[in-house]
Amino acid sequence: MQHFDVFNGDADGLCALQQLRLAEPRDSMLVTGPKREIDLLARVPSGAAGSVTVLDVSMEKNRTALDRLLAEGVSVTYFDHHFPGEIPSHSALSTHIETLPDKGTSLLVDDYLAGRHRAWAVVGTFGDNFERAARRAVEPLALEAEAVERLRQLGILLNYNGYGARVEDLHYAPDDLFRRLQPYADPLDFVAEDDAFRALLDGYQSDMAQVGSLRADFEDDAHRLFILPGEPWARRASGVFANDLAQQDPGRAHAILTRLADASFLVSVRAPITRPTGADDLCRQFATGGGRKAAAGINRLPESDYDRFVDAFRAAFRP
Repeated sequence: MQHFDVFNGDADGLCALQQLRLAEPRDSMLVTGPKREIDLLARVPSGAAGSVTVLDVSMEKNRTALDRLLAEGVSVTYFDHHFPGEIPSHSALSTHIETLPDKGTSLLVDDYLAGRHRAWAVVGTFGDNFERAARRAVEPLALEAEAVERLRQLGILLNYNGYGARVEDLHYAPDDLFRRLQPYADPLDFVAEDDAFRALLDGYQSDMAQVGSLRADFEDDAHRLFILPGEPWARRASGVFANDLAQQDPGRAHAILTRLADASFLVSVRAPITRPTGADDLCRQFATGGGRKAAAGINRLPESDYDRFVDAFRAAFRP
């Protein structure tokens, strides 16, 4: 029977697993995908797993597959910070779940490991746009300002790589990227030595240059909404663009809608940093929506629901 590591393909999922496997090495089958591909537990085959570790993947969206695995006698360890729904009580299930608005899965694993690989937790926390939490976490490491900025940059790039409607939109498939990270106990060594860092930086700079000229399609004192074209660069840039806007204008909520091929939108929502709640409640009003309090999304918003979304967006973040 095999062990499966099931993880979100963004910075938080990658860095959570990186910490865990540095501290507790084991052979495993990797199950992951682009950031928005969250129904991952269903990809663990019946009868194949003896144990499963899940990181940064919504329990609510994977409940049917989780129940199946538990019924098969699979031992499941679950780390996550998204809305979980009802958490089952089962002797084979161990949970590390918190839904605080400024604490991601990387910090949950950091707690579990008592800070043994804190630098990677900092990378994942920066990547998930928890700027203040990341700076609090990095303080005990007593790093120079330039080194902290490198950790921040790496987190942003790992997160950037996770966005896309499909793996082909990404610069690196998340499982391949994890294998590149895996040899490095120190993320600064990865930055200095692995060509992937430069490739991600070049891609990020090119894509973000495209969004620099965009103007909001709707805005008021409390909200800004942008619509991006249905291009691979826009799908890659959508999440980090939303994070940048949130940092630059922390008193407003932001929504990024990226056009998809079937007359629908991929949606990223950021609550105001000054009031970092409500994004998950907003997005769960729509069939493919979910996320966490400060940041959430909708995988497919039909164009016919655009006006309903704008009304809900405005209502969710009234000043």
